[in-house]
Amino acid sequence: MAAVLRSAREMADELADGLTPRAADRVARQARRLLGADGVVLCDLSGPLGAAGKVRGDARELAERALTDGRPVRGGGAVAAPLLTGAEPLGALVVAGDESAADQAEALADWLGEALERAVLGLAREELALAELSRLRAQISPHFLYNALSAIASLVRSDPERARDLLVQFSELARYAFSGRGQFTTVAEEFRAIEVYLQLERARFGPRLSTWVRVAPEVLPVTLPFLTLQPLVENAVRHGIEPRPGGGTVTVTGAALGPDCTITVEDDGAGMAPELAEAVLSGRGERSGIGLANVDQRLRTLYGPEYGLLVETAPGAGTRITLRVPLSSPGMATR
Repeated sequence: MAAVLRSAREMADELADGLTPRAADRVARQARRLLGADGVVLCDLSGPLGAAGKVRGDARELAERALTDGRPVRGGGAVAAPLLTGAEPLGALVVAGDESAADQAEALADWLGEALERAVLGLAREELALAELSRLRAQISPHFLYNALSAIASLVRSDPERARDLLVQFSELARYAFSGRGQFTTVAEEFRAIEVYLQLERARFGPRLSTWVRVAPEVLPVTLPFLTLQPLVENAVRHGIEPRPGGGTVTVTGAALGPDCTITVEDDGAGMAPELAEAVLSGRGERSGIGLANVDQRLRTLYGPEYGLLVETAPGAGTRITLRVPLSSPGMATR
């Protein structure tokens, strides 16, 4: 039984990226060994993708009949069973062999269909996260570019050395924000980016903006979605500190808390009504363009509803935004 379960898990893993020719070949070989069959063919809707051993007769025709009927079909010493994702067929498993192998083939087809359905859902979630990342880049770029370049331009004549240093920092941050990297980065890289961002904002606000950034060393390697923190810090500066004539302080901290990495972005600025914060996170508020709703949705999509943003605020009392990501996130590699 343990060997059967292990083989089933291995086949499910092979199908993690869908029913590709490479996956079909590997699953066909594993299925043939598991069933003791003479031959196994895996088909998608267009025809055979992978095979192991020999299947007498026309495997394509048998698979087409199973896909048309939506149920197992037998003929010529073989059985073809549809691979169903929900009620929709995605392909078919054709197995040639004795009666025992044919009976087991139907159960295996059900299992492979469920594995493919999980793969389809996983790929859809990944595509959604990538789309949200592209939308986030588009949302933050105009405001970020305008303010950073304006701050640098204001120093070109009065303090050219500092303007040069800030331009180098701006270039580094721009490369990070608009690079073609994937969905994930590390806490260390995100904190480095927000420190550069805050340096540019301090040049713009002068003594009106104070910042305090602290992160525990043990969470620096933690993986988290790319461009998660910058929108939170930008929100604190733009909507917390900027409206106050006297300015204020933005505090960013990161630490381990149980099995999670917890990061808080806090300002002592204008604050807002809790109902406005709720509208912002739902994407309905007038401030939703800053990207908070985007970040919240990405966290919930990737990790589950318990990992969305938590916003604590009140008018005149500042705002604290807390996010959590798992300390360990298998399968979410940076590059």
